[in-house]
Amino acid sequence: MLNSKKIVVVLPAYNAAKTLEMTYREIPFDFVDEVVLVDDASRDETAEVARRLGIRTIVHERNKGYGGNQKTCYRKALELGADIVVMLHPDYQYTPRLITAISAMIAYGEFDAVLASRILGTGALKGGMPLYKYVANRFLTLAENILLGHKLSEYHTGYRAFSREILESIPLDANSDDFVFDNQMIAQIVWGGYRIGEVSCPTKYFPEASSINFRRSVKYGFGVLATAMQYRLAILGISSPAIFKFRRGD
Repeated sequence: MLNSKKIVVVLPAYNAAKTLEMTYREIPFDFVDEVVLVDDASRDETAEVARRLGIRTIVHERNKGYGGNQKTCYRKALELGADIVVMLHPDYQYTPRLITAISAMIAYGEFDAVLASRILGTGALKGGMPLYKYVANRFLTLAENILLGHKLSEYHTGYRAFSREILESIPLDANSDDFVFDNQMIAQIVWGGYRIGEVSCPTKYFPEASSINFRRSVKYGFGVLATAMQYRLAILGISSPAIFKFRRGD
């Protein structure tokens, strides 16, 4: 715990057998109370490795998608009484050693959500992020900052922490089950008026680290732009998408 807040780390996993143990061993258990892994019908031994490590493991019988995986993660974390939920990819692309830092920013009341940004500092390209992904990241982030009227260095990190209030308030089930789920969550958090903090996070790109292919990346990019446009139209009162049909504290 930090400041008497229960911290639960959730690992949305798909074919993460080769990297899961490396990720798990770096989790700071002096502060983390529970770890939950949701295996989205992996084709490798992810669930077996997780159980061997003693991780609380949930297995989807069929693949529900990245967003669908996270929905299960957050439901379980809330069921376990989490005050702070940290979502971390188990592919060892992000260092678990930052869990304490990003959790503390919520535990002590400074922010409601915290994103571990690969763009703050100079770590992204040095860590091996492909140039096309970096350029796309910067373009999409600029477009989102304009359309959402917010200012973040990155909207696309897979390492983030949320307060219990956020997860209980935003309509997660209205979001996509695909990769754009991450982006929809941030738009919802902005819509709800919650405070978002960022920390600089090194990243590592290597063959075992999960990454979506070019075709899926393009689809994700268009989904990101669509989400940002939905937000702008909702702010202007032109439309009322289901993902924004809530008020802070609902």
